Amino acid sequence: MHVAERLQAIERLRAALPGLVDTDPDHLLAYTSDRSGHRSEGAPAAAIHASTVEDVQIVCRIASETATPIVARGAGTGLVGGAIAGPGEILLSTQAMDQILEISVENRLAVVGPGILNGTLNRTLEQHGLWWAPDPASKDISTVGGNIAMNAGGLLCAKYGVTRESVLALKVVLADGRLLSVGHRTVKGVTGYDLCALMIGSEGTLGIIVEATLKLQPLVRGDIVTIGAFFDTVQEGARASAAITGAGHVPAIMELMDRRTLECVAHYTGDDLLSRGGAYFLVQCDGPAAADTAKQVTDLINAAGGRTETTVDASEAERLVGLRRQAFPALESMGTMLVEDIAVPRNMMNAAFAKIRELEHKYDLIIPTTCHAGDGNLHPTFVFNGSTVPETIWAAAGELFTYALEVGGTLTGEHGVGLLKRAWLADELGPDQYQLQRQIKAIFDPANILNPGKVFADS
Repeated sequence: MHVAERLQAIERLRAALPGLVDTDPDHLLAYTSDRSGHRSEGAPAAAIHASTVEDVQIVCRIASETATPIVARGAGTGLVGGAIAGPGEILLSTQAMDQILEISVENRLAVVGPGILNGTLNRTLEQHGLWWAPDPASKDISTVGGNIAMNAGGLLCAKYGVTRESVLALKVVLADGRLLSVGHRTVKGVTGYDLCALMIGSEGTLGIIVEATLKLQPLVRGDIVTIGAFFDTVQEGARASAAITGAGHVPAIMELMDRRTLECVAHYTGDDLLSRGGAYFLVQCDGPAAADTAKQVTDLINAAGGRTETTVDASEAERLVGLRRQAFPALESMGTMLVEDIAVPRNMMNAAFAKIRELEHKYDLIIPTTCHAGDGNLHPTFVFNGSTVPETIWAAAGELFTYALEVGGTLTGEHGVGLLKRAWLADELGPDQYQLQRQIKAIFDPANILNPGKVFADS
């Protein structure tokens, strides 16, 4: 985009949205990065802090008429560079659109703005005996709109599903400013193509989410039983996970941390974790049969070589779960992170850990790895200094992606594609599906102004 067109777009936005357009260079730098560690080549031209649906529509109309790229952003907690903005682009923040518009206990739904924080929403819903199931690690700082745009996952996915399973309907502003309502308030609804599902996980490339109707769960009744177990090796932990799944149990949480991760957490917290084992396995059982399920799960863990600690006390449970939640801040404290996100069939987890160890040896790297063991989603994490990912890390990551696809897995279980995985997307989709998805993008956004350069390597 030429400088004159960019200036014209900004002046029109200032006139239409007085007080909402920010061009302060110091402020704009904040939008050049997210928690992926990746940074754009320079600051965006402006940031717009929308507070209403109409604000978003105005931004999209002016952007469409002036061919100005738009990058929508919530809290910026993404891990693939999906919401970072660069030169010539407009950063559109929906963080101020944080209202709870409706809570219907009878229909088990809530209607919210995209800017409300996941954790804030659930603290309000708790007063009504309800909760929203998505549970990403960033839940206290990530927005619901961001969760939906990335189809976020988290610790509870094996039992409660990813974000897609907890969204009933959306209101989305298209690139030209039109407001589209997709999905249903009803539990069932099968009219036409499911454009609501299409929007979930579209990473801001098809439209901008301005309202969400969420499917809620009743609060879990009865005790929640938490089990923390240490194993000598992560392979033993993976075998325990497979045994639990094979026995037909579906815990709410089932997480596995390898020795590399425990070393980082021990250094970060000062706790002597390594004297207790070389891997940590966390299981949480909820629902009416939680106590019985937990007993059977504990027996399976012990049989696999685990040393267990079990509690129904909330504070003790938080300590056991907290050990898992410390992994990300511990790794973050060590430098810039590239958090990878492959998922493999659950019976391949043990082999996937072995592959990661092989890549460590081949490339002389240390790759701490955590795993949502209940659904086979591994997070091998590369830590380095600076803002540029070393070529050796990209080489190791590329081999890891190829391995995941070869065993029937995927490039990303929950983080999305963004900038960091677009080079491998066609490998997973194949040429026909890749081209079809590009055509879908062109129908919704013919001028390619919505988050250009993200997801598709040739965009």
